Amino acid sequence: MKILVLGAGAWGTALAVNAAARHDVTLWLRDPAQAAGLREQRENRRYLPGVPLPGRIAVADTPDIAALARLHDLAIVATPMAGLRGMLQALRESGRPVAWLCKGFEAGTGRLGHEIQADVAPELRGGALSGPSFAQEVARGQPSALVAASRHADVRDALVAAFHNPSLRVYANEDLAGVEVGGAVKNVLAIATGLCDGLGLGLNARAALITRGLAEISRLGLALGARADTFMGLSGLGDLVLTATGDLSRNRKVGLLLAQGQTLAQAVESLGHVPRASTAPAPWCSAPPDSESRCPSPRRWWACSTASCDPPRRWLPSWVARRGPRAWADPPQPWSFASACRTSSALPGRTTRATSCPSRRNTSVGQSLTPKARPRRRPLPSSSFRCRRPSWPDSAASMCGCAPWHQPHQLAPNSSRVGPGRASMASRVVSRSE
Repeated sequence: MKILVLGAGAWGTALAVNAAARHDVTLWLRDPAQAAGLREQRENRRYLPGVPLPGRIAVADTPDIAALARLHDLAIVATPMAGLRGMLQALRESGRPVAWLCKGFEAGTGRLGHEIQADVAPELRGGALSGPSFAQEVARGQPSALVAASRHADVRDALVAAFHNPSLRVYANEDLAGVEVGGAVKNVLAIATGLCDGLGLGLNARAALITRGLAEISRLGLALGARADTFMGLSGLGDLVLTATGDLSRNRKVGLLLAQGQTLAQAVESLGHVPRASTAPAPWCSAPPDSESRCPSPRRWWACSTASCDPPRRWLPSWVARRGPRAWADPPQPWSFASACRTSSALPGRTTRATSCPSRRNTSVGQSLTPKARPRRRPLPSSSFRCRRPSWPDSAASMCGCAPWHQPHQLAPNSSRVGPGRASMASRVVSRSE
């Protein structure tokens, strides 16, 4: 497989090095002088020092990106978010699957990567490669895991075939919006965690900040059309924990420097690299407090990072003691077979048939049961009764062949589709009229 990596930053170079063990990789640079130095030294001393480039990595600096992409099977955009729009415009005529590595919101428009792609190149088959990953560890071949998110199956398959190897596991996901929201908002929360640690507020405050931050990321993602389970995976919880607590996190280092009294510009200059969260605030940072997303924590911490509010020590007690509309709501309950038996409907667009059983292995994603929007249980009519022996086979039969258990127990018209042996179990459920 031939892979084109557009951009020779730390993350683009690390992925090129990792993939070069199995594929032919071309690393493209915009600056001809930097490309000449990379060919001569065979090492990216500016962004990824100490990691030599394998022999299967070719360095290119041709200005015709579309023609170069046609010579490869997959194009990876490894530029910052500010350069994504121009890259997608140049690749719109290439006809190759494209994936971007940048995380965050575009400055000025507040758009995510898939929204930019819909604007400039709607005919392009694109996706995102995200997840908890530090460039240094991926380049050295240390165990890591990523998420290949796209609405196109061929893009997901190409990303898995390109980067899945014994040291790097790649999972496929259709929820592109959820993956991008998790990768974008966690950057601001990582700065907040650095502020929290730098001010010596304690481990309890750090745990509360990360936990409530994840809840607000999920709330924002649901408002943007994402799925709730995406934020419990690598691109949500995993990426947030790594960026907020890892010593290699640049966003966390910005928070630590801000806690020492430096300004945002001084902190970025001292790092040498521009952290993603320091270039453009997220849309909810300037949204009204009563907006639908209700994300007060990232908005407040972003204001502190830009020196537009009081120091965190002054407003932290009010932040902890605030009582919003859902401040004391119970956390969502995990999925279980019992909760699935009580659920007769799923989220919009994910309708579950009454004959689908969560114990079957061939249940598709579109038929999966979720604990969200649990309906109120209706009382049983007087003309029917529940099973006298609610054992496991009877419960399974009621899920597979009969109507939902909160409805009168009678054989459903499509009970013929029940597997061998389950029809006889379902037949034990009789009505009083018989």
